[in-house]
Amino acid sequence: MALEFRQQLRLTQQLVMTPQLQQAIKLLQLSRMELVDLVREEMLENPVLEDQADGSAEPKEEREKVSSIDTQAKMADPGNGERSTKEVPTDGKTASDIDWETYLDSYTMSPAVPSMRQQDDDLPTLEATLSSQSSLTEHLMWQLKLSGFSKEEEAVAEQIIGNLDPGGYFREPSLEEVAEMTGVPLDLAESVLQALHKFDPVGVAARNLSECLLVQARHIGTDDDVLVAMVTRHLHNLENKNYQAIAKDLKQPLEEIYEAAKVITALDPRPGRQYSQDEVRYITPDVYVYKLGDKFFVVPNDDGLPKLRISNFYKSALSNGEQTTREYVQTKLRSAQWLIRSIQQRQRTIIRVTESIVKFQREFFERGIGFLRPMVLRDVAEDIGMHESTISRVTTNKYVSTPQGIYELKFFFNSAIGRSNGDDIASESVKNKIKDLVSEEDPRKPCSDQAITKLLKGQGIEIARRTVAKYREQLGILSSSKRKQVF
Repeated sequence: MALEFRQQLRLTQQLVMTPQLQQAIKLLQLSRMELVDLVREEMLENPVLEDQADGSAEPKEEREKVSSIDTQAKMADPGNGERSTKEVPTDGKTASDIDWETYLDSYTMSPAVPSMRQQDDDLPTLEATLSSQSSLTEHLMWQLKLSGFSKEEEAVAEQIIGNLDPGGYFREPSLEEVAEMTGVPLDLAESVLQALHKFDPVGVAARNLSECLLVQARHIGTDDDVLVAMVTRHLHNLENKNYQAIAKDLKQPLEEIYEAAKVITALDPRPGRQYSQDEVRYITPDVYVYKLGDKFFVVPNDDGLPKLRISNFYKSALSNGEQTTREYVQTKLRSAQWLIRSIQQRQRTIIRVTESIVKFQREFFERGIGFLRPMVLRDVAEDIGMHESTISRVTTNKYVSTPQGIYELKFFFNSAIGRSNGDDIASESVKNKIKDLVSEEDPRKPCSDQAITKLLKGQGIEIARRTVAKYREQLGILSSSKRKQVF
């Protein structure tokens, strides 16, 4: 079999993901906070980039420095101004030269102390200067140091406190394992645990829900036989509000069961919750939608985003530096320019998508969530001439401030629910109607999923019972049996 070499020309098309394109796609799907972090990181790695807000005052200060030096030179020679500027001083510098060492030293000095100082009465209190609240562990350890425990007891307590979950429960390791690790008898470890139960918050370090509720009931003096039996044997019936079954098993009047249930519901099932370290999540909108007259305007939110520009210092280094320096600056300069363009393109794309959403959902922006229309990604993609995947990236983790509140851009894309009059309604509008029906129901006779289905059908909304149940769960609304109030 003979082997031979041939040359052939073939025309093909393929998509090449350049590093610049990958960066643009990455920027497009980042949230606002992630974008700020990425820009800050790029500014640290790329010296060519600088924040325009930080460097805006530098030219003015530089002009003031030059003006000050010129003035001092003229004051030193009160004669003819023209002649004095042409004369060369003894140190070999002209009057217009700047002492850059002095300039940089003064430029990096800390800002002056304000001339107007606050009085002691105007200063905030010590409590107002705390940056964060104490954690559950810190709060318990502070109480432990004041409890007069022995060294052995303190070692056991520290082991228990260090293994509490966010709800304040002591689930792992077991008390036997703690006693073995600290080398103390089990009865001593049990006594330490009982002492921790009385710490603030009461019921902390309980091993299960029943123990937690019993500790709190004993603390307030309501631990009668009926309540203890309900907590130890009938928590599942309490959850389902099946009070008849509890009364039948305990052979007690139903009114007695109601009174005990009132006390139990007032107790805290998660005593460590108030010391949770979960921070409040603040949402900063990416764009604002304002209504002026009969028109809506989309305005980008640039607050907090660094205003990037190319450093003038490195621009001069590009023309005056050595070959190695120029190559380095050119590489960083291209990277900086592409980053700035990608951020600008990202902002323009978000604005175009938001303007298209306003176009399709105008009734929502004017009248509220009840007038939200069904819409899919394809509608906006075809309207602005982009791919659906791009629209999906743009609307993820991006928020818009509207006259109706702050919403994620994804919120405006939802499925359609059929109506008897032929017009479809958005699924989010149906969820809002379910929420309204639940809020207006009689707490003693809550609406079941089937009843909500009939009420919606009376409003012309054709929806199945299982769909109502799914929407109710998404809204965090309990079932009718758990919403029912019997006392």
